[in-house]
Amino acid sequence: VRPCSPPRCRRLSASHRACLIARYNYIYCKERLEAECALRRFICDLETVQRIVYIAVVESFRAAKMAFWKVKINVKDTFLVCHKGGPTALEVAVLDYIACHKDLYDVCCSISEVIYAMNKNPKLPCPGDVDFQVISNLIRELCCLAFSMQTLIPPLDIAFGIDGECFNRSMYYRSFDSDFAAPFVAYHVWPPLLEDGRILVKGEVVTRK
Repeated sequence: VRPCSPPRCRRLSASHRACLIARYNYIYCKERLEAECALRRFICDLETVQRIVYIAVVESFRAAKMAFWKVKINVKDTFLVCHKGGPTALEVAVLDYIACHKDLYDVCCSISEVIYAMNKNPKLPCPGDVDFQVISNLIRELCCLAFSMQTLIPPLDIAFGIDGECFNRSMYYRSFDSDFAAPFVAYHVWPPLLEDGRILVKGEVVTRK
């Protein structure tokens, strides 16, 4: 059972949560497509382009969560010196402080980590074939969003998919060019958004026999 917080804090948190979910949807509808257009100047194959974007999302969340964990440890160590409440109050105070001081997050470092990870990914083109800096704006937005999502209680996260998994209609929509009779996922286009394991926003996949 999660401890209760004052009504005003709950309302502010609910509003912040709704804004972050809306931002995730906006990135999917607009900035994802812009990133695909930028990549299509270098890569003709749509599947490769969509794989690049999907892995960019996954790596952005991974990098942002790792950065958040480091920031949280530093802030909590600072708060322990003067904090007089219990551990739950300390946790809430730390999360509120991080949410209000976004400059604590060095997003440029996360962008570099994401691009480095993508250059090492065997499923993606070699670094000489395409410079992933062309989608750095998308990566920046995803990292900032993922970082902010960690300040919620509970935090929001994405589900990581595996090529070849069974299609789950409760988690994904099929892409327009899918084989709608196929039961397996060929590759992922966009990950679903989760809260405590519950699906808030469906992802998108391509299914093929």
